[in-house]
Amino acid sequence: MSTRRSRIPSALRTQPEILIFDVDGVLVDVRGTYWRSALETVRHLSGRRVTYADLHRWKAKPGYNDDWRMTADWVTSLGTPTTYEQAQAAFNGFYWGTADKPGNVLNEKLLVTPRQIATWAKRYELNLFTGRNRREFSFTFDRWAAAHHFRAVITMDDVTRIKPHPEGLQKILAGRDPATALYVGDNVDDALAARDAGVPFMAIIAEGEHGYHARASAFRKLGALALLPRATALNKWLVVRP
Repeated sequence: MSTRRSRIPSALRTQPEILIFDVDGVLVDVRGTYWRSALETVRHLSGRRVTYADLHRWKAKPGYNDDWRMTADWVTSLGTPTTYEQAQAAFNGFYWGTADKPGNVLNEKLLVTPRQIATWAKRYELNLFTGRNRREFSFTFDRWAAAHHFRAVITMDDVTRIKPHPEGLQKILAGRDPATALYVGDNVDDALAARDAGVPFMAIIAEGEHGYHARASAFRKLGALALLPRATALNKWLVVRP
């Protein structure tokens, strides 16, 4: 058994009262939606061939939870100066689709069942802090049977400063003790927001993912309590009523 795995207890010594989840990569599989749209945007604007390995290198950098900012800077780095607005327009064409082509948003897949969300909600207050805007969030979650279990939903439209700024977490806590919460995310900006808000953090990252060791090291340095292969692995750490 590896040293890392041997340190995993049967449950956290201090149980949280509040669970806060990121959305993309945590509750929703975005490989065929946001990731694909980002690659198609960069290829379209730059005329260059880019890969998922390139994408992961950019997403591992702080400040790029916003895919529009990431793609604008990425295309610019490839020799085609691109504004935030240009990247946003191109990205949305691939994500939402056009009159001639369906959007990648139709590929979206939820990773956690309504039953699991309901089980967590029996013991913990559930909230969401996502880098999505309200339209992107609503497209998926307004139709999801588990959506009503979340007390607060903070999108990029609900804050003046987006991740990695902790404003969204602070809005959810509303003056409550950060130590009573737990934030679960998959991005370095999630970890930075949690650190700066004083909220305990767990990272979603599966062994075998591109850049696993470097990303895992970054999460540990930022104070992640655990590295989880998927959101449901959180159950090993929590006391949950059946």
